Amino acid sequence: MEIRHIGVLGSGIMGSGIAECAAEAGFEVTLRSRKQDTADQMRHNVEKSLLRKIERGKISQEEAKEILSKIRVTTNIEALAPCDLLIESVVEDLTIKKHLFAELSLIVGETAILATNTSTLAVVEIAAATKHPERVCGIHFFNPATLMKLVEIVKPITASDETIEAAQAFARACKKDVVTVKDQAGFIVNALLFPYLNNAIKLYESAMATMEEIDISMRGGCGFPMGPFALLDLVGLDTSLAILNALYEEFKEPNYAPSPLLRRMVAAGYLGRKSKRGFFDYR
Repeated sequence: MEIRHIGVLGSGIMGSGIAECAAEAGFEVTLRSRKQDTADQMRHNVEKSLLRKIERGKISQEEAKEILSKIRVTTNIEALAPCDLLIESVVEDLTIKKHLFAELSLIVGETAILATNTSTLAVVEIAAATKHPERVCGIHFFNPATLMKLVEIVKPITASDETIEAAQAFARACKKDVVTVKDQAGFIVNALLFPYLNNAIKLYESAMATMEEIDISMRGGCGFPMGPFALLDLVGLDTSLAILNALYEEFKEPNYAPSPLLRRMVAAGYLGRKSKRGFFDYR
């Protein structure tokens, strides 16, 4: 199963990051967003990222130009028809993803692989909405995709071995460290990470320490590059809440029940860096 042409769906930073990784690995990339202005913004995000790499001496101007030439943007979902592998990175909503995958399965070729970048949702439920569930898997990049080395390949019970092998080969071509996990909420990283983040909020709610003190403690005491509150703001509080809800729905363990403060902040629209205000203020 040879993969040459990658399709990426989603208008956020993750989508443009995955597109850049794929183009840098030599794949042709079609980046699709529903609106032209967001599609153009995604290409601009790639241009800015490549410029930073030039400034840091990681790539030459000629290499950046070659990478960018491999990426085209579109608003037309039909333009994804020639793709060998499609990676979806839209909002973490199961209903939306199922509708999208059902539509994609009618557009792509008979051998194309459909992959979701979901961090928590059940991949098998998404696969069941398609014509060929054996060609659906999870390819979970981490944010920022261009810097984070890990990719989790998620194998639902419906996926064929050939699909998983092709997904692994693609991630390795992007120079990522690849782990293959079963289709269980949170996979490896988020199943371990989000209880920690959730407990940090509960610790703050108990007035044990300030947010700043908790962040300083986890950086200085555990060697983490970011404290839990800075990381929550980077991930997005809405995304964090969705992940914790999915974990709690699957396992029903109290440790996964989202903190009341997290729920209130999302309800208030304090989503972290993306909204300029979360646990910290970015205005």
